Amino acid sequence: MAYEFDFKAAQDYDAFFEKGRAKHCLDLEIKLISSLIHPMSGKRLLDIGCGTGLSLEPFVDMGMSLTGIDPSAYMLDKAVGRLGYRVDLHRGTAEDLPFDDNSFDTALLFFSLEFSNRPAKAIEEACRVAREQVVIGVHNRYAPQNMARRVKGFFFPDMYSHAHFFSVWELKTMMTSILGKVPVKWRTTVQFPFLSGSLISKVESLRVVQWSYWGSFIGMRIKPVPKFRTRPLALKIRSRKINEPATGLAIGFRREK
Repeated sequence: MAYEFDFKAAQDYDAFFEKGRAKHCLDLEIKLISSLIHPMSGKRLLDIGCGTGLSLEPFVDMGMSLTGIDPSAYMLDKAVGRLGYRVDLHRGTAEDLPFDDNSFDTALLFFSLEFSNRPAKAIEEACRVAREQVVIGVHNRYAPQNMARRVKGFFFPDMYSHAHFFSVWELKTMMTSILGKVPVKWRTTVQFPFLSGSLISKVESLRVVQWSYWGSFIGMRIKPVPKFRTRPLALKIRSRKINEPATGLAIGFRREK
């Protein structure tokens, strides 16, 4: 990770999402991510860059095996306070995960790829440890709200000042360069970041709305497909004469005669 949250940043992170509108946006983002993951009891989920555990909390009571990893000790302390020991937490970076291949069913990068100085390497590692799918949640570069955040960051630095925002096209191009043509599914949410309420939430949940390229948050699911190079083998067929004696016994018998 290029940016590691210190004590103050960890405190500000949770405080920011406790506000009404920010909490509304977070709920929409987690709802989109959950719909892409399809959580099921017994499945193994790794949250890469789990932060304070906000993205893991919705899955705690679903019977899943949950693991989180983050480079910031301060963020992990907050995660322990929120999740207790119901989640296996580790300190480490997205670019060098301390797990074996195919250790998890799903690898999740939720609001963490933006802070990586080597996002392609982080995705490669996620694909290595995930057996079924990799799910990514990032803030959209071309969403009006995020454009405003980037401008604001020049004058009033905050956590978004350290983030690299992505677009749908940029993510898909990066996936193709790393994995080739693999199944990719994406949607966006928070189309109306300055509005909240139950009616807005219902509108945000409509698939036709989530197919917009301009939503503030992008959710993307990748299913890595193993590729094997095959080479046809030449078959060698040995022909035998039909009248050739099958054993030495018959030859010896003719010689005696």
